[in-house]
Amino acid sequence: MSLHTLTKVAAPEDAVPSRIVPRRRTGQWTAAGLVLILLGLAVNSVARNEAFQWDVVGDYFTSASVLRGLGLTLWLTALVMALGFALGALLAAGRLSGNPVLRAVSWGYVWLFRSMPILVQLLFWFNIGALYPTLFGVKTVDLLGPVTVAIIGLTLHEAAYAAEVVRGGILSVDRGQIEAAEALGLSRWRRWWKIVLPQAMRSIVPPAGNMLIGTLKGTSIISVIAVQDLLYSVQLVYHRTYQVIPLLMVATLWYVIVTSVLSVGQYYVERHYGRGSERTR
Repeated sequence: MSLHTLTKVAAPEDAVPSRIVPRRRTGQWTAAGLVLILLGLAVNSVARNEAFQWDVVGDYFTSASVLRGLGLTLWLTALVMALGFALGALLAAGRLSGNPVLRAVSWGYVWLFRSMPILVQLLFWFNIGALYPTLFGVKTVDLLGPVTVAIIGLTLHEAAYAAEVVRGGILSVDRGQIEAAEALGLSRWRRWWKIVLPQAMRSIVPPAGNMLIGTLKGTSIISVIAVQDLLYSVQLVYHRTYQVIPLLMVATLWYVIVTSVLSVGQYYVERHYGRGSERTR
């Protein structure tokens, strides 16, 4: 039998070509539709509920007192993150040091400050004058004001977490990279700056970004020690006007806006340090 005959037998001219039928996903589309309906009902309820007093929200959204509180919140967040990571980097170096004393002290710091709730730490520093009435010949209550107490408490708290973030990022770098740099005769500083740090940043940036957003929201806790941040600013207003819900919505909207901007920035920083890796999206 010839090849032509075999071809005709295997694939007759009147054969109907097979058609691929996509798999039906009825359950998924039903669930998606249900979620959209519930979301629409929730948005409609919020938009049409007069108790939110959206006109009041608009009046106070860019008021001077709220913007001052927002400015203090942003300034405090940036300062605490900078100081926290500076101290955290030193603690991480201590944890990775060959010196057993430095390792023990660094581990003890991280253990202690991660074990204490941030509110307890703030209240402790706020009342430190009960233990030390004077510091450097100055009354403690005059030396450590509410803003200073907030900076100290938040920085010490963030440093404990930053230390673990930095240490984890350094440990994520393959040991062979460092050994190769040593074989090439690179100095210790150049090894860390050119080899270790760029690769460690891939692991450091995501949790650091989450810490930044968490610190921004966590600054609201300093309102308990009368620091006039964003939350305390709106509290001062609604204690006077009794418009609690609309003023809380003002603070909520500002937190949402700022955290959204920070999330976008985090995405681009992660993409920058993720260049060359398998997944950069």
